[in-house]
Amino acid sequence: MTRVAVSVEGRRLSLSNLDKVLYPETGFTKRDVIDYYRQVAPLMLPHVASRAATLRRFPDGVTGQWFYEKDVSRHAPDWLRTARLANSRDDGSGPNDYPVLDDLASLVWAANLAALELHVPQWTVTAEGERSTPDRLVFDLDPGAPATIVECCRVAESLREVLTADGLTPVPKTSGSKGMQLYCAVRAESPDDTSRYAKAVAQRLASERPKRVVATMTRSARTGKVFIDWSQNNPAKTTVAPYSLRAKGSRSNWLGRSRACRGWLG
Repeated sequence: MTRVAVSVEGRRLSLSNLDKVLYPETGFTKRDVIDYYRQVAPLMLPHVASRAATLRRFPDGVTGQWFYEKDVSRHAPDWLRTARLANSRDDGSGPNDYPVLDDLASLVWAANLAALELHVPQWTVTAEGERSTPDRLVFDLDPGAPATIVECCRVAESLREVLTADGLTPVPKTSGSKGMQLYCAVRAESPDDTSRYAKAVAQRLASERPKRVVATMTRSARTGKVFIDWSQNNPAKTTVAPYSLRAKGSRSNWLGRSRACRGWLG
């Protein structure tokens, strides 16, 4: 294994296997992945800082085996901020030491682990290492074939009307997969506030537009409709971070999709 010692904003890191191809379709290597995260860091860090991250790692590239990593206690460098939080699965396995990616060095560290996808919750970690109440509201729009991201954009417009009427400011984000997401900055008093609100909004739109929208998990009900997944607001769940790569055949698979819904905000 070839290793290269580097300094990133005063932090020492040992990078390995930089020429390993992680996206065979395009020849995108681990070196390219690290450089991508270096370049997007100024844009990405505000969306991941102070959040307990879950790493989706692909040590053999997007066509190989992968796994989620939440507990980095075995190999995290001393300088990496971590948050020891209870395991959301409640399976008796004890707490996890989640990585908190607050700076460029942390992003480079994660990229070197072939953590192509970075997932974060809708709440932050306090200075004392505790979970805050949610500060983001998210709606994950998933099209059921033959519906596409274009239909997701139409549903997003309907969501925008409801959210703005309630005094919120929604922001669209392509998911890098089939659908898209809407985010809103919020102030919640309890961990379940956003989940209850999102469920009520999703059910309302499903009732008002039954031919276009579904708010239930049942896959057979989604054909030709857009599923508004409100459950991503559960404090135990995460969503893929803005600017994160996705483990698809091509690193740039989202480009055509983002063009398809360009201009939906008018």
